Amino acid sequence: MESADCSPLNDARFSSAYYKNCLLQFGYAQFGSDLELWGNRAVSYRNQLAAQIPALTSLAEPPIIPPMPRPDAVRRVKSYSAADGFVYQYYFFEGNRAKWHGKPGGEFTYVVSADRRSTFPFKIFVMQSALDAWAELNGRALSSSEEYAVAKMRLFQAFDEGAVKPVSEGQQPGEVLVDEANLEELLRQLGI
Repeated sequence: MESADCSPLNDARFSSAYYKNCLLQFGYAQFGSDLELWGNRAVSYRNQLAAQIPALTSLAEPPIIPPMPRPDAVRRVKSYSAADGFVYQYYFFEGNRAKWHGKPGGEFTYVVSADRRSTFPFKIFVMQSALDAWAELNGRALSSSEEYAVAKMRLFQAFDEGAVKPVSEGQQPGEVLVDEANLEELLRQLGI
């Protein structure tokens, strides 16, 4: 039985949400859908919204809604107690395919702090020639995760050696290499 406060569907005094609630409450709508009541007819809410979006973000005129800036990535800051007595804090910043003195490879950039006040970039360059030589010897290439792990182990080694030093503004970031001479040892530490 209907209550007295649900008026006929073509009455314009109440919102479509009110009618939808009445329909759902009293069993007129057997199944849920994305339909909204519009006047005395039902229309798709998705279609109505899709028609409004181009008007809000149109490129022909200055946009009504300015584009949202890309948020900074959430970085997971980690600590490493090095053999030289320093406790470094670091996080992975980015990895790219690049060239070092004309030789291709993977460049992994970390942001490091030795004093918890200032940060500086530090790069690990994994030579492609070392990766190719290892792949030929072992019958498979290293995965991208394994290459990242090698770079991280080389970072730890650089921490232990005291090779990670802050750079002055305008100078190139510090950088160490993974090449044929140290790749096998780094992989042994990883159990690969």
